[in-house]
Amino acid sequence: MIDQIEATIEALVPFPNRGHRRTDLTSRPLRFTNAGIYLIAYEPDKQPLRVMAVMHGRRSPRVMAAILRGREQ
Repeated sequence: MIDQIEATIEALVPFPNRGHRRTDLTSRPLRFTNAGIYLIAYEPDKQPLRVMAVMHGRRSPRVMAAILRGREQ
């Protein structure tokens, strides 16, 4: 699973806006993509690409939103 997550992140580097927005989780300009059952939250405008969180996809959206709030700058 770790290899799949790393490969997904590496594939985002040349095309960082490929992911989708999740306004239900955050109003910040983060993008999200899936790696298997995991949800990867990242900042597409950062160089290098900055991963904010890798979360299990079955987590409650409220918990996901709280995790992301806790990682605000």
